[in-house]
Amino acid sequence: MSGAAIFIKEDLKITDTQIEILLGILNLYSLVGSYAAGFTSDWIGRRYTIVLAAAFFFAGALLMGFATGYVFLMVGRFVAGIGVGYALMIAPVYTAEVAPASSRGFLTSFPEVFINIGILLGYVSNFAFSHLRTSIGWRFMLGVGAIPSVFLTVGVLAMPESPRWLVLRGRLREASRVLKMISDTPDEARLRLEEIKAAAGIPAECDDDCTVPKGSADLEKAVWKELLLRPTPAVRRMLLTAVGIHFFQQASGIDSVVLYSPRVFEKAGIREKNKLLETTVAVGFTKTLFILVATFLLDRVGRRPLLLGGTGGMLFSLLGLGIGLTLVDHGREAAVGLCVASILTYVAFFSIGMGPITWVYGSEILPLRVRAQGASIAVAVNRVTSGIITMTFISLYKAITIGGSFFLYAGVAAVAWVFFFTCLPETRGRTLEDIENLFAMGKDNEKAPADGDEMPAANSTSANATAQR
Repeated sequence: MSGAAIFIKEDLKITDTQIEILLGILNLYSLVGSYAAGFTSDWIGRRYTIVLAAAFFFAGALLMGFATGYVFLMVGRFVAGIGVGYALMIAPVYTAEVAPASSRGFLTSFPEVFINIGILLGYVSNFAFSHLRTSIGWRFMLGVGAIPSVFLTVGVLAMPESPRWLVLRGRLREASRVLKMISDTPDEARLRLEEIKAAAGIPAECDDDCTVPKGSADLEKAVWKELLLRPTPAVRRMLLTAVGIHFFQQASGIDSVVLYSPRVFEKAGIREKNKLLETTVAVGFTKTLFILVATFLLDRVGRRPLLLGGTGGMLFSLLGLGIGLTLVDHGREAAVGLCVASILTYVAFFSIGMGPITWVYGSEILPLRVRAQGASIAVAVNRVTSGIITMTFISLYKAITIGGSFFLYAGVAAVAWVFFFTCLPETRGRTLEDIENLFAMGKDNEKAPADGDEMPAANSTSANATAQR
């Protein structure tokens, strides 16, 4: 939509306010999907919920591609937005639940990796179709998005269901078979099954399909009470941490750069359409390249160092961008280079830190019994914040100048760094079931296991059983 918006405005003769709404409204529409995803994923399973998201993506892309006017286009955005809400909630949760602890960070960052590849392909399609007639080009830019959803559906149907969801449905034999497929060793598979059973309240001696104790099979009836009305101190801290990291990911201005990069570059002094789109492709390439770097470092370096380092780098990049845009506003054309360098540096640091770690951290810290609904709340905050940022960016920079807008985002990044430093423990190398104990015990036990260390299985299972009781 970033590059397509240039041609949509020209073809449909719409205003800046309508462009703001068009770009940002998808994030608010996605609330429908993220809200429903918690119930759907507990009802039909994680895997089929991803298939449902793909169906919404497919329909939304086609509706936007065949849109005859602004209202028709908004209908397509609504349908696609529901798919976004579903996918943003379920993809990290599913990946975290099937990944072994040794590579969970690497695998759970994949949704963010491919989001960035999708953004890059979107920028490339903007450039490729920009040479077509205006009324046709932007429709191809949006309609081509239907193609990846077909591959998503086929791929997911070939994958196993989440073993944690299977345990919650009492399908222990199937869960055991899946865990043997996805664990590093048979012993790890057995220990993971014991921990999941303990967290779900299933007796350790039960090895066959069984009826899940009341309160586990009907989690949706009690989970909101545990999350919002009567949370334990550990669950409260987990939820606040997940919501906080999702809020700051968007409030620090990433969508203003990703969605409005042609406009930002234009304000920085680049006027020609082709050069605007070429520079935007450079943003997508940089963002994708550094997300790959983060993917390989998450399970080696840990979450906290990458998050704190990335957020600090974003802060200084935003300050540089604010200074550069202010100088350009005052006629200093030489500052164009500073603006471009600051944007590329900003997206690089975002891709190293907040980009992937938000989804990794937000999906792995919530306990099993409330994970789907807790993730839905966090994603809803993420989407509302993103919607507010994208639907007000043009109005904001007209009110306080474009340089002032990025100074404001720099202030948000500074607050985010303090929040991450004080509230987010290291989770590298810990099982999902052990992380709840980490939050319950506080900062005294936040040091991540060293490479090669194993969590004591008996102690971990016992602790989880105690926590469940």
